Amino acid sequence: MKKKRKSIFISMTRFIMLAAILIPAATLFLWIFTERWTWPDLVPQVFSGRAVLEIAGRKKELLKILWSSIFISSVVAALSAVIGIMTARAILFYRFPGKQMVYFFTILPFMVPATVFAMGIQITFIKMGLNNRITGVIIAHLICSLPYAVRLIMDGTAAVGSRLEEQARVLGASPFQAFYKTSLPMLMPVILSAVSMSYIVSFSQYFLTLMIGGGNVKTFTILMVPYLQSGNRNIACIYSTLFLGVTLLVFGVFEWAACRFMKHGGGEFYTSE
Repeated sequence: MKKKRKSIFISMTRFIMLAAILIPAATLFLWIFTERWTWPDLVPQVFSGRAVLEIAGRKKELLKILWSSIFISSVVAALSAVIGIMTARAILFYRFPGKQMVYFFTILPFMVPATVFAMGIQITFIKMGLNNRITGVIIAHLICSLPYAVRLIMDGTAAVGSRLEEQARVLGASPFQAFYKTSLPMLMPVILSAVSMSYIVSFSQYFLTLMIGGGNVKTFTILMVPYLQSGNRNIACIYSTLFLGVTLLVFGVFEWAACRFMKHGGGEFYTSE
């Protein structure tokens, strides 16, 4: 009897979670073709393909901005992972002056409001000549993404430890070989999470990109947010659907790359083959 109740509870929980995801997604897709949908009607009164035709008319510009956004966010995600790995290992495995200060700096962006950070860094970047450039946007996004990557990788590195690397060093491996063949494969799920988080933080940035890019560096959110704010639901829903689709596609590529690494790279000693 208890098992039956538990099974019913699990099934209901799954159904509720599935409905919580699918119903908003279906509504989002429905609004793309909805011209008028007033309360209290359960279904739209008027359908139209106006928004789709409007987006199709600027396909080239949209694709260019999409590729630009994917490039910026991918570079930010890759740099966040590399810097996160080095920072986590330095904090956990080494002793050096100012170690606690370095750890504090890794969580400092969490404490500073995004608006304050954007206004302050804009002035600094203007003096450095990094404003209105893609390099400045990448650096600004990197500063915002790093805390997430560092925290995730630190937790994973602390769990893995350094004993396997030390054993590999005793058996004659170089420091890089010991890390590449022992710790890196076990850290791959955590690194994948850090890369995904850094990517979505960068891809979602609007105000910071607007301030640093100055309108010269256009990303997908720069294009999408004005439609969300203006109440143009048809266009906004198309951009939101593209946002979700592109993000899921890129995450799939990240997952595929990680699996390829585990199969053919440093993780051959940890596969079941």
